[in-house]
Amino acid sequence: MEPLDFSSNPPGLNAAVFAASAAVVWITGTKVAHYADDLAIASGIGHATVGLVLLAGITSLPEVAVALSSAAAGAPALSVNNLLGGVAMQIAILAVADAIIGKQALTVIAGTPLLLLQGTATVMLLLLFVAGVAVGDRPLLGEGAWSWGLLVLYLLSIWTIANAQGSRVWLVHKTQEQTEQAPVHEPTQTDGGHLKPLLLKLAAGAAVILVAGFVLSRAGDAIAAQTGLGRNFVGAVFLALSTSLPEISAVLAAVKLRRYEMAISDIFGTGLFNVALVFLVDAVYAGPPVLNEVGRFSLFAAVTAALLVCIYLVGLIERRDRTIARMGIDSLAVLLAYAGSLAILYHLR
Repeated sequence: MEPLDFSSNPPGLNAAVFAASAAVVWITGTKVAHYADDLAIASGIGHATVGLVLLAGITSLPEVAVALSSAAAGAPALSVNNLLGGVAMQIAILAVADAIIGKQALTVIAGTPLLLLQGTATVMLLLLFVAGVAVGDRPLLGEGAWSWGLLVLYLLSIWTIANAQGSRVWLVHKTQEQTEQAPVHEPTQTDGGHLKPLLLKLAAGAAVILVAGFVLSRAGDAIAAQTGLGRNFVGAVFLALSTSLPEISAVLAAVKLRRYEMAISDIFGTGLFNVALVFLVDAVYAGPPVLNEVGRFSLFAAVTAALLVCIYLVGLIERRDRTIARMGIDSLAVLLAYAGSLAILYHLR
């Protein structure tokens, strides 16, 4: 039996657990975004790097718990589809954040070389996953060979992005919004003594998100199963939505703080992290290489995620401030593509 199996609970009880856990995750995710903002200022690391590594890592903890527990329970496809579905759904979250900004397209306000690098790395990882599934995997040192490739590419991507911090080879003409933006709040200290309490707060927030996010996902899994939806669709959509709540709250909080680069970096960083987690799923799963256990559904989910990232990459490169319904044209395209992909995924389930 899977840990925290809520399948025997009445639907009303599962709904109450889901709602309570969602509230905890939402509040904590918002606070974590504020702590990350303070840390970026106090340490001088930069909002893009903090969003890519720290914020993305913390908000991805529910995905880690669900992916590993599902793999250990012998459901590798559920694990992988939850991870891939989370990547696509979180890209769609940026469109919601864009609509909240309203005045200008998000990709115009937050144009930096690091974001282009992060998005490109995410697409590369997704394409490597697609290649591994398409040609089949072989065992190598206890893992699938393609899973090792995902891990190596992820580490190389993080190293490259970290070393590119501060690079301005690709220059951006600042918009009025970028010039006028100011932090909503600043930390009262910027010396080393301020870092320790911030790190402790972030660690506490991470622990809360891990526990509450895992309970949230288990309750969500039970609710989805009680509706009769297929397990693949449940993993790619319903579970992905459950485990994406930390990203939603953190991104919206970052946007309200006008930390647009941190918001996008959180999403791109989560995408990188989610695909790299396939390596851990492979390590936990007792069967053959996990890429051999998934099929057309996972392939299409990965291609969808890559397409959505590419749409935003076009927006970041083109940087034309055209908006429709309070959002950039690229964000509208992302929402339409995501909605269309859900219809196809439902058919493939």
